[in-house]
Amino acid sequence: MTTLSTAVPAAPRDGRPARLWRGRAEDAPWVRPALLGLLVATGLLYLWNLSASGYANSFYSAAVQAGGESWKAFFFGSLDAANAITVDKPPAALWPMALSVRLFGLGSWQILVPEVLMGVGTVAVLYAAVRRRFGAGAGLIAGAVLALTPVAALMFRFNNPDALLALLMTVAVYCALRALERERGAAKWLMWAGVAFGLAFLAKTLQAFLILPPLALVYLVCAPGGFGRRLGRLALGGLAMLVSAGWWVALVELWPASSRPYVGGSQNNSFLELTFGYNGLGRINGDETGSVGGGGPGGGAGGGRWGETGIVRMFNDSVGGQISWLLPAALILLVAGLVVTWRAPRTDTARSAFLVWGGALLMTLAVFSFMAGIFHEYYTVALAPYVAALVGMGAAVLWEERTRWLASAALAVAVAVTAWWAWTLLGRTPDWLPWLRWTVLAAGAVAALGLLFAGRVDRRLGLAVAGLGLAAGLAGPFAYTLETVNAGHQGSIVTAGPAGGAMGGRGPGGGRLFEGGGMTPPGGQGGQGGQMPGGQMPGGQMPGGQMPAGQGGQMQGGQMPGGQGQGRGFPGGTPPQGMTRGEGRGGGGMGGLLNGASVGTEAKAALLADADAYTWVAATVGAQNAASYQLATEKPVMAIGGFNGSDPSPTLDAFKRYVAEGKIHYFIGSGEGGAGGEGAGEDGGRMGGGGPGGDSEISTWVSETFEKVTVDGATFYDLTEKK
Repeated sequence: MTTLSTAVPAAPRDGRPARLWRGRAEDAPWVRPALLGLLVATGLLYLWNLSASGYANSFYSAAVQAGGESWKAFFFGSLDAANAITVDKPPAALWPMALSVRLFGLGSWQILVPEVLMGVGTVAVLYAAVRRRFGAGAGLIAGAVLALTPVAALMFRFNNPDALLALLMTVAVYCALRALERERGAAKWLMWAGVAFGLAFLAKTLQAFLILPPLALVYLVCAPGGFGRRLGRLALGGLAMLVSAGWWVALVELWPASSRPYVGGSQNNSFLELTFGYNGLGRINGDETGSVGGGGPGGGAGGGRWGETGIVRMFNDSVGGQISWLLPAALILLVAGLVVTWRAPRTDTARSAFLVWGGALLMTLAVFSFMAGIFHEYYTVALAPYVAALVGMGAAVLWEERTRWLASAALAVAVAVTAWWAWTLLGRTPDWLPWLRWTVLAAGAVAALGLLFAGRVDRRLGLAVAGLGLAAGLAGPFAYTLETVNAGHQGSIVTAGPAGGAMGGRGPGGGRLFEGGGMTPPGGQGGQGGQMPGGQMPGGQMPGGQMPAGQGGQMQGGQMPGGQGQGRGFPGGTPPQGMTRGEGRGGGGMGGLLNGASVGTEAKAALLADADAYTWVAATVGAQNAASYQLATEKPVMAIGGFNGSDPSPTLDAFKRYVAEGKIHYFIGSGEGGAGGEGAGEDGGRMGGGGPGGDSEISTWVSETFEKVTVDGATFYDLTEKK
């Protein structure tokens, strides 16, 4: 085979940089309109039905609301404007949303539109990165694949940190590829890559560094210039990364703990502990102190708390429909691209691009497949830009080489495998668009057969066959994406696609996991029902075997209120240790570990009465519960124990001091059974494993000291009125 150096024109060397809005002088007339059309279509697709998700993940929306009220909360990423405790991530992903809320007020669109813009930006950067070496057609294919990846459509319309992480990782790869093009200016581009990595760290800590080793290795081996100079430029990039991430970490660590919020997710009020423990090595080995259930083994051949690990994890029933549609094709095209460029010079930028994107994909794929700690399907959005880039690049390379049998055969195999895999994935939801499954398979088979002869037929006929193959490959993910944008998504664990297509499913309100009854949409109105996707509970049963009859109904033998069957929300079949036993609330009152509470008008009025006289209008166990009341009132609510209810903040003594000083008005319990609920078990209603002397002691003290009253299905304790 010829090398790609002669197969695809290299980037122009005339010193005139390309611009997304202007393009290049040598571009065909269709290039710029096609790019603008792709970006506009992506934006409109992601904006469609956006407000159906309400506040999406109320945990982060509460922090956004706090950051819109308090610059101190903005800087630290506090859950409330009174700065009791932070979220369990650094705050960079919150900053764009908090600025939007500060400018335009609190609401669903104000929170989620910045995420949509990140999605459009990621598509634009990916296009720019791919088209520089492989042409506009390859860039457009890559951008379209990314935009139509179901998990991308989910997360670029959601307020988790993963949207900003995906954007910054794509920017980092773009900068690394620019540094590989020529020796002049390489240091500048490596420093920009370092800045992107540093900011990504401030979005989602160590996950930002997953692709750092392959990128650094490829630059060290393949970049122009002497080895010493290459090493020196990498050092400059590392310094830029350290500065762009370290300034915030240093300030937090050096700031007196007494005058800043507690670092959520840590057990010792340390961001470094959070980084290397709960958000670091704990994610790899499953020993996550302070996590749901307080850590412990996971994964392995027999599965674990977060699902079975192994090389097929990205293709299983839970994850496959989110990301894997074009993953087999990406791996095939990666191998093909490396074969085509095998004999190219050491500094060949085409081969370097395959190594960079391929290395990023394989490294992230390996970690996600074998990590034993917390793993959710939506994490796989990090893979989407790498898959899309390899599909666009590989398709362009093999198309240019299509007159050779091996190249046309590789294209045909990629299309055939993609069609077969789409047929398999669509078969997992046999009652949803059953015609699409067989249509994709038939179209893929015809296209694969035609591509075998693409180099020996008229170019227009060959392009038609290639277009059919591309359509067959994108039909499945496009349908999943349309289903995703047509539904609202709320709670802490969300999935893309139709009900039954992943671990999640559809609740009575048309949304996803826990969306039916727990979450509070903008305006403080309660949800409908209280159903897990498909009415199912992960692995079968809650501890104790049942939910109480309440506003949401009951769950016995694994059944959620109003639901049916047995489900899988906690992979491995065992709910986390410390989960409330016996009784809890369904439709009203308290929510839970992964979903918020329904806040009625009576509860909202009670909290707003004399609200300005208190630092916190209420305190409650768990961040999701606190978030719901805070978003309904736009007043600070203290989240005892942080997200899981397991952080040792505040201590009982500190909480008593706040009460004595008149800083907290109400304590909100879990329902009709006292602060922790009757039958709550030894944890007294604690959400997670718990830190020492935390929420169980506070719950007990409150229930013994203050009178209770039920308000909108939740138990309120007026902390200004003792028994």
